[in-house]
Amino acid sequence: MLTATGRVEVSRPWYLCPHCHQGQFPADQELDIVHTEFSPGARRMQALVGQDTPFDHGREQMKLLAGLEVTTKPVERVAETIGADVAQREQQQIDRAVQLDLPITVGEPVRILYIQMDGTGVPVVKKETVGRKGKLDGLPAHTREVKLGCVFTQTAWDKEGYAIRDPDATTYVGAIEPLRSLASVSTWKVGTGAGAGRKRRS
Repeated sequence: MLTATGRVEVSRPWYLCPHCHQGQFPADQELDIVHTEFSPGARRMQALVGQDTPFDHGREQMKLLAGLEVTTKPVERVAETIGADVAQREQQQIDRAVQLDLPITVGEPVRILYIQMDGTGVPVVKKETVGRKGKLDGLPAHTREVKLGCVFTQTAWDKEGYAIRDPDATTYVGAIEPLRSLASVSTWKVGTGAGAGRKRRS
């Protein structure tokens, strides 16, 4: 096995599964050397030298800087494998960030949904307004504007033609601009009228 300090010989026990009758090296999992002849440190080195330069130049850097002799192909293969793994992990984080934890739809489908948006100034600590201009010239900002949105159901209108929120409707309210001092999503149990409602969960 090629490590960051040179080649070493690895001895580990081999086990035979009595059920599937396949052999395995449990130590390989622990050492992160399954199906590879390079240690984790040597793989990181190959990925580093192979990310910005031609793979053959990376092979030369391995020899010059660490005294490790490898061919061009392993540098290419390891760099691309680790790069793909990094990209997959980043995509998983993006996917988790855009997930909305909504309840499972039950009953009859809602025929009409309303979406409202507005903005408001929220008092924040001083570090949240660093570099931001205040409402008045020469004065620092004391608030941050947060865009709020909500989705609610309705089945009736008032005398002026405005939609009335259902008394039992569940409204999802979210802050579009994230602030450490605000919850990202709140759920409100709203009543009729524009200002009626009580917070149920956040």
